[in-house]
Amino acid sequence: MRRSILLLAGLCSLGGCVTAAVGAVGAVSVAAIQDRTIGGALDDASASNQIKTKLMTASAKRYNEVDVEVAGRLVLLTGRVATQADKEYVEQVAWSVNLVDDVANELQVRESGGVSQNANDEWITARVRTKLLTDGAVKSVNINIETYDGVVYLMGLVRSPTELERAANLAARVNGVKEVVSFMEVRPPRPVEGSPQTVATGNSVYNPDSYR
Repeated sequence: MRRSILLLAGLCSLGGCVTAAVGAVGAVSVAAIQDRTIGGALDDASASNQIKTKLMTASAKRYNEVDVEVAGRLVLLTGRVATQADKEYVEQVAWSVNLVDDVANELQVRESGGVSQNANDEWITARVRTKLLTDGAVKSVNINIETYDGVVYLMGLVRSPTELERAANLAARVNGVKEVVSFMEVRPPRPVEGSPQTVATGNSVYNPDSYR
């Protein structure tokens, strides 16, 4: 996996997740307001749809608590499965799609958390989204947020390391967040003349206790 793992000492984004496919029109609409190409958005949407379709075909009941998110050809798998074999199978399905470069398998092998856990995760996601949306230093439309069992996963693009850090810190300050795991890419805004962009990818973990 082409990513580095960085634990920031002292620092330190769902039930029914195998959902319906996202259409091409939706992907184009999202890309139009994000700092990524329409082609990239279509590739990510196609990869997500293929993975979800394969899982639903294999067993909609068995994998109904698996959430699949794709950003920049990185697949993030979150949620719950019943066995380690199921966890490995879901990852194999993700890797089987040719539009995928990396897979981050954050699935938990455990019993279902139930309605209350799902509701709490949705509440946390909404609160994190609001914080990012109302912060002038963060372009929230570029960031995907997923929450499972109080752990917030952030994906997508940021324009600088400072923006990455700020987004993660804002998420960490939301009540109920146990941890923030960032899979965001640092990518400067699109150049006017088509000059090359530098891209930094990574996985960082933030501890909310340091911000309270």
